[in-house]
Amino acid sequence: MIFTHLKRQDFFLAALSGGLLSLSFPVFDLWPLAWFFLVPLLLCIRGKGGKGAFLLGTFAGVIAYLGILYWIVVAVHRYGNIPLPLAIPVLLLLVLYLSLYWGAFSYLCLYFKERAGWISILAFPALWVGLEYLRSFLLTGFPWALLGYSQYLNTPLVQIADVTGVYGISFLIILINTILFLWCINWRDGRRMPLKGTIVAMVLVALSLAYGAWKIHLPLTNGKPFMIGVIQGNIAQDVKWDRGFQWETLEIYQKLTFGLKDASPQLIVWPETAIPSYFPSGTELDGEVGAIPKRLKTHLLFGSLSCRQGEEGIEVYNSTFLLSPTSQILGRYDKIHLVPFGEYIPLSQFFPFFNALVGIGNISPGKEAVIFHLPEGTFGTLICFEVIFPELCREFVRKEADFMVTVTNDAWFGRTSASYQHLALATFRSIENRLWLVRAANSGISAFIDPWGRIHKASGLFTREVLTEEISIKRGKMTFYTKYGDLFAIICFLLGMGLIGHALIRRVRP
Repeated sequence: MIFTHLKRQDFFLAALSGGLLSLSFPVFDLWPLAWFFLVPLLLCIRGKGGKGAFLLGTFAGVIAYLGILYWIVVAVHRYGNIPLPLAIPVLLLLVLYLSLYWGAFSYLCLYFKERAGWISILAFPALWVGLEYLRSFLLTGFPWALLGYSQYLNTPLVQIADVTGVYGISFLIILINTILFLWCINWRDGRRMPLKGTIVAMVLVALSLAYGAWKIHLPLTNGKPFMIGVIQGNIAQDVKWDRGFQWETLEIYQKLTFGLKDASPQLIVWPETAIPSYFPSGTELDGEVGAIPKRLKTHLLFGSLSCRQGEEGIEVYNSTFLLSPTSQILGRYDKIHLVPFGEYIPLSQFFPFFNALVGIGNISPGKEAVIFHLPEGTFGTLICFEVIFPELCREFVRKEADFMVTVTNDAWFGRTSASYQHLALATFRSIENRLWLVRAANSGISAFIDPWGRIHKASGLFTREVLTEEISIKRGKMTFYTKYGDLFAIICFLLGMGLIGHALIRRVRP
């Protein structure tokens, strides 16, 4: 039996690893804990069989993701309109799925004995990063709470993301965890300490910090600064789609927006689905919205539903529109990467009755990364959940976006840690591509993020606010990450697979 070799202490240590990682993410933000979170798990799987290691790793992952992603219940229940008894299994299934990567990591670690020296030191971080990369796109991908995101407040260290993406930070964290683990077991067993590996790990971290310090103080080649205004309307989720509240919603946004008259912003940004209707709707609502940029002589970007005739009937999109100072529609972007169970039900084409579970109906995905044009420069928009996918942001920047805007409606998270986590993840898109990112959220957290991932003028949660910031547009060469994407993660994946192959060959040799 699997459990015969497992003790309560093993499960305690596995749970400790999961708990430490959970605390390293927002809202606790105890990011130093991430640098040794894995040590208890590595200690408890040592000497276990494959099944035992897999079980302990999965258990550690369950503890970690229950602590980080508990808000999924709130999200799918409030936003997706899924009944609470069904929302809880959605959370548990997602947590279990993500935890399987921890189980796989723990199982694969058994191939590398600590006596293997350099192979173990390289294999553990390479395997972890390879598995993180795998889950970033497998089954549509869910790269939320990747290990490196825990360090978003560690500004000097995270600057390497413009080369390696978030995966480079994950690699360094697991590398240090591995060294600490080797020190623990070698000290306990009276063996020689891994001094060479420790020196290499320290040098890599030191070089990363030095690179970050250099980048932070290195001026960017930017265009002339200009002003952007962000409106946070804080429209309650329970009335947001109430037809009787549409005009009151518009009046709230009008009043807040007209307060920007003296600031004279070149662009005003409203959040995702700020217009709780279709646009254009063919009603008076269109004229009222169009009058706002005309009155302020500025551009207005806002979120709304849109629709068009498709091959199989009317298709509904989650969109952003850019209006000119003369009220012309200059462009429209349709959200490409949709939220499962929020904007569509997976496999609903095979189980049509599932569609009734979605509160606003199945949304159709967009097909193109649209670039919006201002006299001052160009930009792209990411809608809500899309900001967690670095490859999508890269696509806009490679199409010559000078800055990025992300609009979201985080009201469906409630007062959970999700809004803080969502903001933390967004900071990496700025670092990876070295540009400003403007964030407009219905209920918070709205903010401006500079090219070094530093958060400026963050709003409160569930408040009505008007934010302004003078930003400059990106000029000059693309970053290594913008050009080549997740090359580092792919190398780690291949390295991990190669090391596993090497370990297997050594095992089968007589």
